[in-house]
Amino acid sequence: MDSRDREIDRRRLLGGALGAATAMTGASLLGATSAAAQQAAGHSTAGHSTAGHSTAAPPTSTLWREFRAAPYTHPQIPYVGRAGFRGGSADFPRHPVVADVRAYGAKPDGSADAAPAINRAIADAGRRGGGTVLVPPGTYRVDDVIRLGHDNVVLRGAGSGRTTLHATRHLTELIGPYGSRYGGNKSSWSWSGGLIWICPTDRWRTLTDAIKAQDWPFEGWTGNERDEWHTLTDVTGAARRGDWTVTVADTSRLRRGDRVLLQLSDDADHTLLRHMAGDVEGAADYVWTDKTKLTSYVPYEWPCRITAVDARRRRVTLDRPLPLDARPGWQPRLTTLVKGVVGAGVEGITLDIVETPQSQHLLDKGYNGVALQCAWDCWVDDVTVNNPDNGFLLVAAKACTLSRIRVSGRGSHHPFCCREGSHDNLIEDFVLSERTVPAPAGTQLHGINVEGLSSYNVWSRGRMEMGTFDTHRGMPFANVRTDITVNNDGRHGGDASAGPLYGARFTHWNVTVTNQRAGLIKIDEIAPYSATAGISEVREFDQTDVPDFAGPLHSRIESYGHPEALRPRNLYEAQRDLDR
Repeated sequence: MDSRDREIDRRRLLGGALGAATAMTGASLLGATSAAAQQAAGHSTAGHSTAGHSTAAPPTSTLWREFRAAPYTHPQIPYVGRAGFRGGSADFPRHPVVADVRAYGAKPDGSADAAPAINRAIADAGRRGGGTVLVPPGTYRVDDVIRLGHDNVVLRGAGSGRTTLHATRHLTELIGPYGSRYGGNKSSWSWSGGLIWICPTDRWRTLTDAIKAQDWPFEGWTGNERDEWHTLTDVTGAARRGDWTVTVADTSRLRRGDRVLLQLSDDADHTLLRHMAGDVEGAADYVWTDKTKLTSYVPYEWPCRITAVDARRRRVTLDRPLPLDARPGWQPRLTTLVKGVVGAGVEGITLDIVETPQSQHLLDKGYNGVALQCAWDCWVDDVTVNNPDNGFLLVAAKACTLSRIRVSGRGSHHPFCCREGSHDNLIEDFVLSERTVPAPAGTQLHGINVEGLSSYNVWSRGRMEMGTFDTHRGMPFANVRTDITVNNDGRHGGDASAGPLYGARFTHWNVTVTNQRAGLIKIDEIAPYSATAGISEVREFDQTDVPDFAGPLHSRIESYGHPEALRPRNLYEAQRDLDR
């Protein structure tokens, strides 16, 4: 049987081994068209270190050999080799120090509120065009939100073991109650906002003004009502997933380096949503019309950067391959977007939140950690969040890197959250520590969350002492979790109105499950056009899901029960190496 045609029957007994498959051969990694597009896109091969990690061993995976032959169009594995800050660079900028928070009155002994001083220092750095705001060793009490809203401003401590911000108040107290735009009595602080909040200044103001007015906003790149944009040009003709270049109606308002949105609208038959599900047969029969939360997420918004403009041929090259087809029926267009924050960072800090009992599920007060919202090419490095309701939150975030991060303390709702159309982000070298107190009744732990049509995100080199791979409905698609060890004791959430758990091209690659629970990790019988490769042997217990789509799922499984045998070990790093 040819491996391309091997599909997993979801009625197959859990734990059955997949037989041998025949490897694809012949094709080189990049055809002439793709190579030319890469050259026009100006791809960088510098930056991401893989020292100390096993990517050098000869690849043995059949799936991997197939992927190498068609990296941008493989049916089950997404191309995520450019996820993260500046296409995956690990070389974060070292801006000169332009402010020391002590000069603004911050005291490193915790004796007084340092938030006003820190925020003044950050604002001054922003007015100067960027730079590093230094937070020397010590413990600084903060009674307000720390806000980074200007480009190229970095808040840098002396290391997560030496600089501590001790947060004393929650977002409900600081900003106000935050209800849900979808109704009910939920608190949106259960998945939004941070006590360190990277968000463009104007967007933060309009967002929080709406919250204070109890006019619950959308949170992303097109404003509170999704109407703060205009069309720059239509995309003409058909473009396919994996293309780097599109033909447009008019290039006169496009320049190399512009940051724009690609918008795709759905049609009456929901063929765009079906395409996000891989166009599996069951998606045609799926009832989309009552999934009102999901349908509120379209048009699909994908931020992208223009790397070349050919005015004569009306061709535009983008910094990444298209995430989906751009079919004429979906009115593909390049549009403006609200100004994001670019090049901001937080480094070398522990955010220690005052310990309080965990709130009931979906009623969080907002003792939240670090949020990146409408942030693009930003980063967080060597940061620990202790005792949060929600730890690290990506909200309409684009191409950001979170590295060497940890969530610890009394337990949380979303230790890691990726939602509201967050795309192309990298979370690596992350730790979710075991909770220090038992979970109160009526609370819920998720884990590494993704939802809301978020796509092409990567979780790499993680240790999860609790939690799960929380795919949270809202049909996220094309996301990768790789090289992770997990005690799989969390649960996924998500409203029924948010639609399917999984879109196409989820890949779980080299995952060791220490408690043998299958749910949300072994996804070959649940997720359409997915790949489960190198998962340790598991069994079903606790929360158990059934497929959202009837019929064949076209999923793949390989090296089941033997993660140690899988090569390459880390899918993201192997994809990075392809461009070197």
